[in-house]
Amino acid sequence: MTKNLLLIKEIYLEAFKGLGSRFVKQYFKAFSWFCLASYFIMLYAFAFRVSTGFAFE
Repeated sequence: MTKNLLLIKEIYLEAFKGLGSRFVKQYFKAFSWFCLASYFIMLYAFAFRVSTGFAFE
């Protein structure tokens, strides 16, 4: 598990290394955190619907 987290961290850091301006770098970092948070909210909403017996029709 720790090896996977370190690999993800390295990929994340490497992705932003070659970007040009500071503004673009900060924008993409904020956007990636927003996407990650949105993904976890979606997982929570799906798990909530499944646990309450929502009919997916």
